[in-house]
Amino acid sequence: MSAPRVVIQTQDFDLGAEVAALRAADPGVGAVASFVGTVRDRNDGQGVSAMELEHYPGMTEKSIEAMIDEAFKRFDIRAARVIHRVGPLQPLDQIVLVVVTSAHRGASFQACEFLMDYLKTQAPFWKKETTPEGARWVDARVSDDAALARWGIASGNAGTAA
Repeated sequence: MSAPRVVIQTQDFDLGAEVAALRAADPGVGAVASFVGTVRDRNDGQGVSAMELEHYPGMTEKSIEAMIDEAFKRFDIRAARVIHRVGPLQPLDQIVLVVVTSAHRGASFQACEFLMDYLKTQAPFWKKETTPEGARWVDARVSDDAALARWGIASGNAGTAA
């Protein structure tokens, strides 16, 4: 049985193991692209000592599955996997993993970037940072909406015109 394409979990993940799992038994894989996002110790000019991520179970996985389906429609890829952590995290902790395989590197790179742009704006996650001034929810960014717009998808999450 193959591993699920989308996993939301509290525990850390192993990039090498996830890449190996996607490549296993698929001799058509010629390229693998991956992205690992980590918790930064600063955001918007303020120190960050911790981050907590929340999501809607079931809804979040369904949303990310739809993103992966869209990546398969747009790019000639063989497999994709997204792991996103939730719960309390510390600076340097891994938050998100996107791995894409394809026969050639271009499709893997593009699909990986597409999935990250989509995740940043469309996946139902909420981030709360702990700063010296107290806890704050992280707002959507205009730059993330603009990154998604490159793919022909409008997002008004940061208050931009859709």
